[in-house]
Amino acid sequence: MKEAQPTQKFVEIEAVKDGVVILKSGSLRSVLMVSGINFELKSEEEQNMITYAYQNFLNTLDFSAQFVIHSRKLNIGNYLDKLSERQNQETNELLRNQILEYAEFVRSFVELNAVMAKTFFVVVPYDPIGILTGGKKIFNLFKSALPAGIPGIKTKKTPAEKEGLEAGMAQLSQRVEQVINGLTQIGLRVVSLNDEELTELFYNLYNPESAERAELKIAKSTDNE
Repeated sequence: MKEAQPTQKFVEIEAVKDGVVILKSGSLRSVLMVSGINFELKSEEEQNMITYAYQNFLNTLDFSAQFVIHSRKLNIGNYLDKLSERQNQETNELLRNQILEYAEFVRSFVELNAVMAKTFFVVVPYDPIGILTGGKKIFNLFKSALPAGIPGIKTKKTPAEKEGLEAGMAQLSQRVEQVINGLTQIGLRVVSLNDEELTELFYNLYNPESAERAELKIAKSTDNE
């Protein structure tokens, strides 16, 4: 009988530090969360302007970037709890009944129809010279997940390695700034995920059932900007 291998052996991530995902290959990744635009509600002129601005943004990039859409079932537990509290506080019997009927309608609708929440991300990479990914797509690296409660595997680095890491993070930071500026000009709100948010994101990617039961804190980030 083969001995079970530790989970971290199959994880591409070595550590998460200062908002940067450090891969075992030495490559670096930053993850940006981006708000959406209801393109269909825009006028034809506005749609053309957005399309042209997005095209210009892509043409300015001299590095690859991965655009990821994360879909999960919408969790309405907290919303229903708030409706229940509101019903208990209401003194008007008619309004109490209306709140109850509305809550039942929402609950039954979601049970019969899977309501999906979508979150948009941009993965900005930096690969040091001489680092090869062996043909792996950035999406696969993005989906690699951290074990629960473990933010990364800490290893001691030589001064040269530390200097190289700092230089790489500086280069990555410039790329992130370029992407944020480009998307902001299109009218999008962009948030760079920090260590805690990155850990939460990768954990929920690796545990999709947990993601459905618990609301993602990072989902509110762009709403607060």
